[in-house]
Amino acid sequence: MNQFFFISLLAVGAFLASAQERTPEALFKLWDRNEDGKLVLSELPPNAKPNFRKVDTNEDGAISPAEHKAFLTRRPAPRAPQGVKVLRDLPYADTDNPRQRLDLVLPKKRIGNEPLPLVVWIHGGGWRNGDKRSGINRVAPVVTTGRYVGATIGYRLSGEAQWPLQIHDCKAAIRWLRAHAKEYGIDPKRIAVWGSSAGGHLVSMLGVSGEVEVLEGKLGKHLDQSSRVQAVVNYYGPSALLLMSSKPSRINHDAKESPESQLIGAPIQTVKAKTRQASPLMHVTPDDAPHLHVHGTDDPLVPFHQSQIYHAALKKAGVESTLITVQAGGHSAPRPLDAGQVRTFLERHLYGRGKPLPDETVPVK
Repeated sequence: MNQFFFISLLAVGAFLASAQERTPEALFKLWDRNEDGKLVLSELPPNAKPNFRKVDTNEDGAISPAEHKAFLTRRPAPRAPQGVKVLRDLPYADTDNPRQRLDLVLPKKRIGNEPLPLVVWIHGGGWRNGDKRSGINRVAPVVTTGRYVGATIGYRLSGEAQWPLQIHDCKAAIRWLRAHAKEYGIDPKRIAVWGSSAGGHLVSMLGVSGEVEVLEGKLGKHLDQSSRVQAVVNYYGPSALLLMSSKPSRINHDAKESPESQLIGAPIQTVKAKTRQASPLMHVTPDDAPHLHVHGTDDPLVPFHQSQIYHAALKKAGVESTLITVQAGGHSAPRPLDAGQVRTFLERHLYGRGKPLPDETVPVK
């Protein structure tokens, strides 16, 4: 159901034309006459009342801003790829926020009866855009082998929340997955995380901040579970935010409106301590998870230098790290790597098979 169709159900006739131009937030504010931050049935326009129960997903008798926005902006769920079963929108933080949910991608045919390793995708989008649904097709190819379970997690974007709440969400999702491992046939001791761009940054943070208390957060019911991961696949993610503008880029990363500054909540050079806290490079220790980095030399958004210095720091600390350089590559990674080096990396660190991957330069394909 698209936004205009939903609004046509909610709005009264004379209000329809102007309502279609309003954001979900503006509509909520208009209808919340007593300004208590929730919508009850009596506050809705007449044509909206029949949809009250559909929007009130947690059935608490009121519509929250998150429920309102989720219903207005929802899209039909895409069909699951062949060979997998997708369990959608599982809440991991014990909230009704639609961003704090994950999708599980389960193989229809499992190999063997033992618990399977888990591969978790975290989406990109500059921390201000993107959707967990994009990860289903990323993890599905490994899940259809019957040898892995997949997941793709959502997190609060910078328009709603600033750092460190994004990593708090990601860690809460990992803890939830561990707590429910037996239920879904997951081996909680074998979890890899994989992400691109802003998602690459977040998976890198998961890989290096296992015992950093301020980054753990207190979300969800499973604080007794570890948020550590056993392997990281970082596709062109930022690693040292204060150095983003030290190399040529299409973006002025130090500017107030940059993705990094919006994530932090201020121009990054004015809040250096907080920005360092949000930089994976600053958290490298010898007990970090092994990393596989993939980055194009001509990336116009996240300079290639970001993966170079992060890779070097991990190796210096004694952490297994591999850098795949995409010669003349931009802000993307060739899909053949997914079936090649990424699969080999996962086999090594989740199944204990194979030798360390060498650093390699590959052409754009």
